Amino acid sequence: MPVPLYQAKADFFRTLGHPARIQVLELLQKGPLPVRDLLAEIEIEASSLSQQLAVLRRAGIVSASREAGSVVYALSSPDVAHLLTDARRILTDMLVDQEELLAELRAEARS
Repeated sequence: MPVPLYQAKADFFRTLGHPARIQVLELLQKGPLPVRDLLAEIEIEASSLSQQLAVLRRAGIVSASREAGSVVYALSSPDVAHLLTDARRILTDMLVDQEELLAELRAEARS
């Protein structure tokens, strides 16, 4: 029996529901990165990053390839970047009263 669409969507959003995974996806918006670069940017243990990347890979949200002895990750679809941009816009609209977070979101959008 196929999974209902609402369940598939819930599962997808649950996959995104970890700060380290969102951080990885935000970094990959700029283009593919090797694991060492992800580790340099994210304050997380290598084993934890590996687990989070595996979750994203199993869900088909990121892809991995080997290049010059390194594993390089990339977004599997430009739609993931669009989703992150839309989420930033929605949060910006929702958090007008929270000036500090709003300032951070705007600064991130400029970079």
